[in-house]
Amino acid sequence: QVQPVESGGGLVQAGGSLRLSCAASGRTFSNCALGWFRQAPGKEREFVAAISWIGGRTRYAASVTGRFTISRDNAQNTVYLQMNSLKPEDTAVYYCAAKRTAAWSTTLDEYDFWGQGTQVTVSS
Repeated sequence: QVQPVESGGGLVQAGGSLRLSCAASGRTFSNCALGWFRQAPGKEREFVAAISWIGGRTRYAASVTGRFTISRDNAQNTVYLQMNSLKPEDTAVYYCAAKRTAAWSTTLDEYDFWGQGTQVTVSS
């Protein structure tokens, strides 16, 4: 099975940018849709962005539309989340997830493989 491994989190000031990466360990992301989710302290894990395997179709949560961009490099088995104009409310642990089928989904339960998460902290 594939194991997503996230990197790129850190501390940034409000208005700044970060790029998260998620690489496949074990097997590849071939035929997998990929998603980013986040979980803030005391809150449930929530959908952020997703990308399909074919065609690179994307979907974003309303709270990040226009600020975040998800992309994937299938040759490198890596998915990225470019985060611009960061806000303090974006502070959370960000998780990369892969689902066995090609179409993206916003539903947490449809994802089969999860990374350990990377902390993003946005200071005001």
